[in-house]
Amino acid sequence: MSTEHFEDACLFCRIIKGKPSVSLRRAILETEYSFSFLDVNPTSEGHSLVIPKYHAKTLLDLPDEYLRDIAPLLKKVAKAAGTEEFNVIQNNGEGAFQTVPHVHFHVIPKPGPKEGLVIDLEINWPAKLTEKEVLAKTLEKMKARIDAEV
Repeated sequence: MSTEHFEDACLFCRIIKGKPSVSLRRAILETEYSFSFLDVNPTSEGHSLVIPKYHAKTLLDLPDEYLRDIAPLLKKVAKAAGTEEFNVIQNNGEGAFQTVPHVHFHVIPKPGPKEGLVIDLEINWPAKLTEKEVLAKTLEKMKARIDAEV
């Protein structure tokens, strides 16, 4: 495994490289591009992290080949958790509550009350109905940005 895209100061880069070694005992699945392991501070049983083997602070910095690899791994980790209800959460930047500056996805099983567990994870945002004209202008701006990338 090439370590040219890692940062020594990054916790997740160190975990990928096997430092601290305790992380390897929590490893779930690993591919050429991705690594998954149990979260040390879980919100529910099976709460896991899936990270790319590439140091990118946000999703916008991550090469596409790593993104292509992560989605199937997320699905496998979610299935391994043993419940059909789960959250996949990925934050980008401090303002979006990202606490480790390395792209990572949380897979958080929601086992429900039948297993006797109550998960206190709420996602609340101030959703509001928006006028069609405002949505049309937003769509126009976004499409222009996409066209500028091509």
